[in-house]
Amino acid sequence: MGTELTTMSDDAIVAWIEENVSLEEFRGKSVMLIVPDSTRTAPLPVLFATLRRLLVPVCTKVDLLVALGTHPPMSQHSIRSMLGIAADDECTDVGLFNHEWDNPEALTTIGTLTESETAEISSGLLSQQVDVEINKRVLDYDFALIVGPVFPHEVVGFSGGNKYFFPGITGPTLLNFFHWLGALITNVGIIGIQDTPVRQVVDRAARMIPVQKRCLAFVVASDASPYGMFFGTPEEAWKGASQLSGQVHIKRFDKPYRQILSCAPPMYDELWVAGKCMYKLEPIVADGGELIIYAPHMKEISVTHGATIEKVGYHIRDYFTKQWDQFKDYPWGTLAHSSHVRGTGTFEDGVEKPRVTVTVASQIPRELCEKINLSYRDPDSIDVESFANREDEGILLVRKAGEHLHRLHDGVSTSL
Repeated sequence: MGTELTTMSDDAIVAWIEENVSLEEFRGKSVMLIVPDSTRTAPLPVLFATLRRLLVPVCTKVDLLVALGTHPPMSQHSIRSMLGIAADDECTDVGLFNHEWDNPEALTTIGTLTESETAEISSGLLSQQVDVEINKRVLDYDFALIVGPVFPHEVVGFSGGNKYFFPGITGPTLLNFFHWLGALITNVGIIGIQDTPVRQVVDRAARMIPVQKRCLAFVVASDASPYGMFFGTPEEAWKGASQLSGQVHIKRFDKPYRQILSCAPPMYDELWVAGKCMYKLEPIVADGGELIIYAPHMKEISVTHGATIEKVGYHIRDYFTKQWDQFKDYPWGTLAHSSHVRGTGTFEDGVEKPRVTVTVASQIPRELCEKINLSYRDPDSIDVESFANREDEGILLVRKAGEHLHRLHDGVSTSL
């Protein structure tokens, strides 16, 4: 059920950074910090305060860019709160910026993945030329310093490392390409695996970034305290962190469950991110079972992508691939999200049969849930504690879902 390790206190985090992050290579240089948004568990207040204290005196410039991917922009107040900046601290020494994935003026093309490269990486699943775009603000700095956690991830295998560039601060072209590549492989086929085709795409694209790159990667418990920290190139730091994440973030089970109550934490405020409550638990839902995404605070499908999702709905992969002419012009990243939330299943003779029933218990109304091909349940009808301690009945309660991957032991079937 995972490895129990001791986590680090804030004082230990500070001491580790002081000992392991060499200031000399940053001396006289400009640095752009790249951090996650508030949908990721991370001890950003202590990390930002420490790096700010150490870097600002020795660097010519230090700024910070929130790697939003396609998530909604954060207000300055929200960014400051996430970083732990005090109300009376004007923070004039560090600029705070949002990524703008859908603003062409904020992006620049730094290279191209050729048709032969994408065919090679994907083993022929996708074969096309893809422009590599990045937030052009980063190119004004000597160093891009990633500061972010690593978790099992449904698209790339494990998050973190160069993923903070792609999709963190990229544009729609590459983002849509590799999200759909991940969807073709499927969530179950890619999550919690280190060496994946999508990780190869991300790392190859990152080699095109014409600035020096460093990464402070970490693996955290649910309360944001780290089990361990790693510093180096994005590839080096990510490798160590992903190995540790594989130890502490993957829980293994002896049997599948017919019903799982997957509780979304408040940081998942739309289904676009609360879908992680399905991604991380799909492998242990029994065939024909039900997974309930319990999010009484959630009101939105997606601020950014909601209109497209309402048109497309949530479907298994083959629903799209076997009707590709009907769906190929929709954003592929949205199709990937759709199939990841819906999970695996079959589509034969026009009949879609998902393996799992996905039920949403939130403020998204029944009519809309049914329109997008998900089941609905009134969150007020759910007593969370009534799901506790019922594993022997095939019922599992996961109180903070979305970050720990749940897997069956090798050889265990999802059949009851």
